[in-house]
Formats: sequence, C-alpha cells, structure tokens
Amino acid sequence: MALVSRADPGFFATFKESVAGSRALAAAPEGVRDLLKGEGFPTPPRGTAEEVTPAVMDQLGAAVGLLQGKAPEQVEGFKAVVLGACDAVANASKGVAPEESAVIDQVRSALASAGPATPQGAPPPAPTA
Repeated sequence: MALVSRADPGFFATFKESVAGSRALAAAPEGVRDLLKGEGFPTPPRGTAEEVTPAVMDQLGAAVGLLQGKAPEQVEGFKAVVLGACDAVANASKGVAPEESAVIDQVRSALASAGPATPQGAPPPAPTA
C-alpha cells in the first residue's frame, strides 16, 4: 500500500490513502486479518521507492509462498486483501494515477508469481537436469 501511495505523492492524498488502506485491511476476512496482525511477516524496508520496491515485491512473494505451505486456504484471501488495499489506496484521491497503476501491476505480478515455500527445516529441492 505504501508503494502505491508514494507513487503519486501529496500531503492530503497521502492522508486519504492511508485511511482507505486501513479500511481495506479492517474489512479483510477474519483469517486474513489474524495473519496480518500476527508475527512472522517481515517489516517493510525503508528508503526510496526505487530502493525498496524489489524487496517489497520479494517479501510479497515470500508471504504467499509461506501461506501456500502453511495455510493454503488463506492464500487467495491474502492476495485479494493486498490487491484490494492497493486499489483502495490508489482510488482514494482523484482517481488512479498511471504511476499507481504501474505499482499495482507489480504487486499483482509478485503475488501471482510466488512459488510454494520450502517447509521450515526442509532442504531446498534438488535442481533438475
């Protein structure tokens, strides 16, 4: 959500977007809200959008991979909440800017491309020849 908000900055826009994102997360299904409140999800990195975007996209993919391995029934709900929050943030102030749309596309791609997580303590899969 923060990357979407930062894509089209402005003081009042940021405030409106923050409220919209919070509402979207609050409206998430209970299981997903519990996941978002709980421990285990990484803290977003700090820095410029250019510095943090790759790390955030990697973290989104890792979160989906973790859910696929530990709570597969929550995967689609998690993806829907993340994308819904991004859309709410983008639409909160004067419509969706092209920069916001581009970030949402990156988020959508990161969520879609996540592979299954390797269970904790298991060796990584052997490379195929």
